[in-house]
Amino acid sequence: MVETFKLNDGNNIPAIGFGVFKIPADGSTYDAVSEALKLGYRHIDTAVAYFNEQEVGNAIHDSGIPRDQIWVTSKMWLQDYAYEDAKMAIDTSLEKLGLDYIDLYLIHQPYGKVDEAWRTMVEAKKAGKIHSIGISNVTPKIWHKWEDIFKENVPSVNQVEFNPYFQQRSLRKIMAENGITLEAWAPLGQGNHDLFKEPVLNKIAEKYSKDVGQVILRFEHQEGVIVFPKSVHEARIKSNKDIFDFELTSDEMDAIRGLDKGKGMHDPDAAGIADMLLGAFDVHAND
Repeated sequence: MVETFKLNDGNNIPAIGFGVFKIPADGSTYDAVSEALKLGYRHIDTAVAYFNEQEVGNAIHDSGIPRDQIWVTSKMWLQDYAYEDAKMAIDTSLEKLGLDYIDLYLIHQPYGKVDEAWRTMVEAKKAGKIHSIGISNVTPKIWHKWEDIFKENVPSVNQVEFNPYFQQRSLRKIMAENGITLEAWAPLGQGNHDLFKEPVLNKIAEKYSKDVGQVILRFEHQEGVIVFPKSVHEARIKSNKDIFDFELTSDEMDAIRGLDKGKGMHDPDAAGIADMLLGAFDVHAND
């Protein structure tokens, strides 16, 4: 049984999920999600821009697991933020996933017509197409830009880069004030070798007979952060979930907090990032 966090809208979200970013839609996503579900994962995180929603949906359908036992997250791409486009995007995600509702739908990149996309998502939630709505890659600066619309209908989550090297302290303060749960992409620093060599993490791992990745994920869990470790390897998929049978002490938590460098790999506030992302690809190229 995977532990859950209660969101500000009352829904319970599994504390650990399986992410499918960069897993190709050539059968690999289907296989990976099928394996993750067999190993006990009940939270799958995809996106329109991952181009693998259909394989995620097929794996869920074929798993035989009751729908209400699996939490599915997807995300709207910024190409579709205009009001009418956003409505169509939500219906398209539902169709590709083969679902009657999506548990959590996020604004993937917070640029352009965010206000129109958010209004559409609020309406879709009221209509029962989405159960929880949230945001992604929102920094303190971006939060303050859209604060008025977000405070009117508060997001349940903000999915951002988070790991021991980048602990998002100023952002987490704002999120806590608004009851928004943080979700971590790159919770293992995308395999950063320096992170995995940190003496403090290796010492803790040895004490609990765990690997460094499990210690990192346990730290994040105890910080109240939802995590999405990604792997296509069965042993790693299994071990990433095995973080609920030990607990870090307050001294160990403080020691890991001390690794924070205050900077990540991705800067959503960087100049030109919105144009770069918008031109990255066409999510409707194969429609």
